[in-house]
Amino acid sequence: MQATEIIKNNLTIHRRAMRLMGNRFEISLVGDDAAEAEKHIDSAVAEISRIEKLLTTFSDDSQTNEINHNAGIQPVKVDREVFEIIARSLRISDLTQGAFDITYGSIDKSLWNFDVNMKQLPDAETARKSVRLINYRNVLLDTENCTVFLKEQGMRIGFGGIGKGYAAERAKQVLKEQGVASGIVNASGDLTAWGVQPNGEKWTVGIANPDSSHEIFSYMVLTDMAVATSGNYEKFAMIDGKKYSHTINPRTGLPVTGIKSVTIITTNAEIADAMATPVMIMGIRTGLDLINQMKNIEAVIIDDDNKLYTSDNINFK
Repeated sequence: MQATEIIKNNLTIHRRAMRLMGNRFEISLVGDDAAEAEKHIDSAVAEISRIEKLLTTFSDDSQTNEINHNAGIQPVKVDREVFEIIARSLRISDLTQGAFDITYGSIDKSLWNFDVNMKQLPDAETARKSVRLINYRNVLLDTENCTVFLKEQGMRIGFGGIGKGYAAERAKQVLKEQGVASGIVNASGDLTAWGVQPNGEKWTVGIANPDSSHEIFSYMVLTDMAVATSGNYEKFAMIDGKKYSHTINPRTGLPVTGIKSVTIITTNAEIADAMATPVMIMGIRTGLDLINQMKNIEAVIIDDDNKLYTSDNINFK
């Protein structure tokens, strides 16, 4: 799907929505030439598709799956780009004390099917066993040889918590290198915006209502910033009248409770994407305490009672 919308001074917002990385991406650019805008969007799509091939776990020949297939067997040589995103992921794991962990792919998925058929949670001991292979410290990196080794057989990495943000950030960089002064790359709610709208105003970004994802809970006006939201409104289970998020705490193996959504606002889409889920796992007080110790990053949390919590220096309407 693609559309254009004329605003002012011959400048137009050119938009295209498509499915990439298993998610809905929408790329919006400001420009006065439709054909040129379409070429720019093509370049951004090509970059996202390139990243998808590197990071996907749905293709046997991806570098991610090669790492997983060789878990407990041998190190795997990867592209420097893949090596660096894994290295950054491990640093975020350290920062969040394991609340963010790319080895989440090791979880025993037979216990979880967040849909209407899920009627009960596994007991605590079974849940703990299901996450026994989740341990970012068992991802061994060799910088000199550019290899990655998963220490234990059965371990698996996945980039579901950081890949969309990385792809959005890379697409933005490609567009800026081509001279695109304003736009938004929206990766299914994880977005990065730069420049201004054709009328000279900053971009308006809405935070979804966790009880109805098609409604806006609140909105922010921003530019040169990234926003990512993690919530329980897209995938969850209702058990005994209680809503359980599909987000699993890697320490307990049980779903996160108490928080409906976390929105992170920062300067980089990869960091925004990577920090949203761990704040949800860490909980309101600990999560906000971490965010308040970091520079150029803010958080908005909505709890199960629709109470709003924000980090310091937040500014939204």
